Amino acid sequence: MARRALIWHLFPIYLLVIILSLLSVVAYTVLSFRTFYLEQVRLDLKSRAALLHDQVVEQLNAGDGDALQELCDSLGHSSLTRITVILPTGRVVADSEQNAAGMDNHSGRVEVKQALNGGLGYSVRFSDTLDKQMMYIATPLLSAKATLGVLRVALPITAIDDTLRSVFRRLAYGSLLIALVAAAASWVVARRITRPLRALGHGAERFARGEFAHKLETHHSQEIDALADTMNQMAAELNERMNTVLRQKREQDAVLSSMVEGVIAVDSEVRIISLNGTAATIFGTDVTRATGKKVAEVVRNSSFHQFLDRALHSGESIEEEIVFHVDEPRTYHAHGTALRGDRGQSIGAVIVLHDVTRVRRLERVRQDFVANVSHELRTPITSIKGFVETLLEAPPSDATESKRFLEIVAKNATQLSALIDDLLSLSRIEQGEIPADTLLEGSNVRDVLCHAQHMSDPAAKRRGVLVRILCDDAITARLHPSLLQQAVLNLVDNAIKYSEEGQQIIVEARMVASSLLITVSDTGTGISSEHLPRLFERFYRVDKARSRDQGGTGLGLAIVKHIAELHGGSVAVKSTPGLGSTFEIRIPVR
Repeated sequence: MARRALIWHLFPIYLLVIILSLLSVVAYTVLSFRTFYLEQVRLDLKSRAALLHDQVVEQLNAGDGDALQELCDSLGHSSLTRITVILPTGRVVADSEQNAAGMDNHSGRVEVKQALNGGLGYSVRFSDTLDKQMMYIATPLLSAKATLGVLRVALPITAIDDTLRSVFRRLAYGSLLIALVAAAASWVVARRITRPLRALGHGAERFARGEFAHKLETHHSQEIDALADTMNQMAAELNERMNTVLRQKREQDAVLSSMVEGVIAVDSEVRIISLNGTAATIFGTDVTRATGKKVAEVVRNSSFHQFLDRALHSGESIEEEIVFHVDEPRTYHAHGTALRGDRGQSIGAVIVLHDVTRVRRLERVRQDFVANVSHELRTPITSIKGFVETLLEAPPSDATESKRFLEIVAKNATQLSALIDDLLSLSRIEQGEIPADTLLEGSNVRDVLCHAQHMSDPAAKRRGVLVRILCDDAITARLHPSLLQQAVLNLVDNAIKYSEEGQQIIVEARMVASSLLITVSDTGTGISSEHLPRLFERFYRVDKARSRDQGGTGLGLAIVKHIAELHGGSVAVKSTPGLGSTFEIRIPVR
């Protein structure tokens, strides 16, 4: 239903009240005037009848009908009054307006009946004889207490009605003018009432749009001013509360957005109330698109759905590890608890997801490291222990055999020492005992490569392998010479072990864009592609038996990787079985 403005509720009522009031006044006035005039006419006719009574009785007693008719004509014409004399039988014997002989019997007239009964007869009706609205007064004609007849006097009241119509017209015109003035006044009053209310409505709309600084004006009306003051106070309090809520929301959003943990809150219908950016990244969506939707529309993970269902219906906090597959498998520690309302009822749940992928990976690395170290240590120790026990329990009689046993023990001890040295080096690098700020500026790269070549010469000569250096003397970089030398030496040693006699190993350094690129290339046996992704892991060996025979610890390439990362760089390998391998160290130049 269409709603109307308040002024169209007030103004029609005011106008209706004014019109009804004026109509009532006019009607009452007209009726009062009519009643007053009719009463005056009635009294006048009564007086005239009283004045004529004795004269008419005298003529009736004399029995002179002509004289009676003449009397009625004379007095009737002079007083503009119709005078009629009626016998008790109802026959008209004289009338000032009509021929009495031709008139009907009047015994049935109301006023005549009343007069014959001894009272004063009164009647107002339309006269068929005169074709006018008439007022009749009839009085009995008494002589010695005997009723001789009825004297009836009458006056037309058409003039009264004409006068009253004239008065009514004047009253109507005056009332119309008064109604117009009153309607204008009512319109002004209604406007004076509705204008401030409309202003309050516009002010409330501005408050609803958040314009709380706007102040409502007062209009010198106690009630409206009180309402305006109340609304201004309400706006100020709302402004303060909104600012508080917005500040708290910004703080909450800042906290949630800066959290590395993913946070998601859902209602009892499993619709997302809110989530932070980390949670959106975990689910492979964005905050705006996910908010308001059901979790099943956003998250495609059955384990998470089951965990969320348990969090919604469990009275206690629950925890579980869940794996999400977005770009790569990642493990999250999920902590879920129910959201409670004011009366303690469950209204939803909040889930916090903490990425433990790296922790779990480190745990696996640590477990693998402990297992690998134990395995690597067990082999030489077992060998040393076995040969020493053999020498102690049953010394060989042949000195040559004893020497062979001692050489085996020495070889295993050397391998054990190398393993421990590599473990110590790796530990120092990983624990930051060689911080990045110790890197030297302007170190000559060729000098570093030549030192590594010099240290690898004995092994190269034993294998009959030639190591060549390709590097411009002018290349310098900000680096740690001894660490980079160790990394290059490890790569050269590996290349020597897997190269055949007469082959060459090329160690080259050059500037590529804004990086120093060092490559160690050989033409040895090469490495199969399935081994390449794990080649720089600790204790990972392509050929375990051959590596141990040649004294490898399985940590050389891991040390190379950590040294490159310490310089802010990276390592890579390219290899083809039977054609050789190329190891790269890329260090950004600052």
